[in-house]
Amino acid sequence: MAKRAAPEVNAGSMADIAFLLLIFFLVTTTIETDSGINRKLPPTDEVVDPPIIKERNIFTVVVNKNNQLLVEEKPMEISEIRQAAMEFLDNGGGKDEEACSYCKGSADTSSSDNPVKAIISLKNDRETSYKVYIAVQNELVAAYNDLREREFTSLNPNIGLSYMEASKRYSDPRYVSDRERLKPLLDEVKAMYPQKLSEAEPSKNN
Repeated sequence: MAKRAAPEVNAGSMADIAFLLLIFFLVTTTIETDSGINRKLPPTDEVVDPPIIKERNIFTVVVNKNNQLLVEEKPMEISEIRQAAMEFLDNGGGKDEEACSYCKGSADTSSSDNPVKAIISLKNDRETSYKVYIAVQNELVAAYNDLREREFTSLNPNIGLSYMEASKRYSDPRYVSDRERLKPLLDEVKAMYPQKLSEAEPSKNN
């Protein structure tokens, strides 16, 4: 009995099918992207004579390679940084032209003169974990936002928005009509508590 030849499989359309599947997965797959830290870079203009900064107007935060914090040369937990930073920024220890009329701090003469002069200096080790670095950053930024929130609510009691809500609405393209109204209100509290967060070059552990 003669053997029957096996029927051939037409594979001509397999390439088209594979190409369609590839397009399908590319379109439907969600690719995660790393999110960075929103920071505004300083202007490129060179400062010939940098201003003299009093030591009491600098709030130093150091994070070592073991993720331990040293704030003003004293050990501190991450949960305590925000309050300590707020007390420094809101101290109001200046006199005469450097006095702060809206500060509600203790007016300690060994701490910052006013929020405009106050600078927070953050320095971390190259081996500091990213998680701790971000956590410290968030708490320091939150200190500024909490103080701005207080003044924004006090100055604009009838606006019906908090400082953070107004900031989000100002940046939201759906509320373009509100930008002109919100801008001077936001700028006012930002000028009262300007965010001066200086990041020093990370230390290299030998």
